[in-house]
Amino acid sequence: MIKSMTGYGIGSQENGKVKYTVELKSLNSKFLELNLRLPKAVSDKEFALRSESSKLIERGKVNIFVTAEYVDQTAKASSINATLLTKYYKQLQEIALQVGEQQASLFEMALNMPEVVTSNEDTVDEEEGKVLMDAYHAAVNQFNKFRADEGEILKDDLETRVQMILSYLKQVESTEGDRIPLIRERISHYLDETVGKENVDMNRFEQEIIFYIDKLDITEEKVRLRSHCNYFVQALNASDSNGKKLAFISQEMGREINTLGSKANDAGIQQIVVRMKEELEKVKEQLLNVL
Repeated sequence: MIKSMTGYGIGSQENGKVKYTVELKSLNSKFLELNLRLPKAVSDKEFALRSESSKLIERGKVNIFVTAEYVDQTAKASSINATLLTKYYKQLQEIALQVGEQQASLFEMALNMPEVVTSNEDTVDEEEGKVLMDAYHAAVNQFNKFRADEGEILKDDLETRVQMILSYLKQVESTEGDRIPLIRERISHYLDETVGKENVDMNRFEQEIIFYIDKLDITEEKVRLRSHCNYFVQALNASDSNGKKLAFISQEMGREINTLGSKANDAGIQQIVVRMKEELEKVKEQLLNVL
């Protein structure tokens, strides 16, 4: 089953102290491109999130946004070391008196001294880290479901377009019935008018006709194109289906369609080939968004 590279998922988890919300958005990309926005408190979880994403998301340009809401809004507030602040302030007062400087800004200076103000956002405990990862996995589950649902829509569209190519191939087969006899007749008539029938070596003529018609034969192209189309549909419905494999098959389909058009030497067939190419281009465009 194929999946779309476009996806969206959101998951939340809480433990009574904190609520983490993880939001994932993705667009198509040849590789996995991760852009993470994390609160400073869980910045050390970035490696774990990237490692899990490489396994669970695979490919795509993915944005991951993490937000934290604390039940106690002061839980992660900065704390002030009152003892150290008082000590710094008194020392600054003494120095100001000794040198005769004003004391108006001494408190602000003391507040900015080392280790007076300590941030509590530097790290989280193991329990809080687990809440974050649970929220992430909930978001990924929803994200992958979104991708699978979008993949079903893509699958139906791709299969329809490949079936259209096969229907055009049947039109080619029904159109080409008189192609070779008409070519033979046209060449024979041309020789009769230019050099005269009595001056034509019929044995040589037959040899040249066989050689020329062999170059115009499109049997192999038809067989290979039908085979590639059937293989595409088979791969599309396989459990290990992926966009890269389908893209390779579509390239082979394109080669056969191009060769068929160039060898046909028939306006009617070439018009059908143009319609085949239109459908194949739409297939290739859709495959850019297949995981």
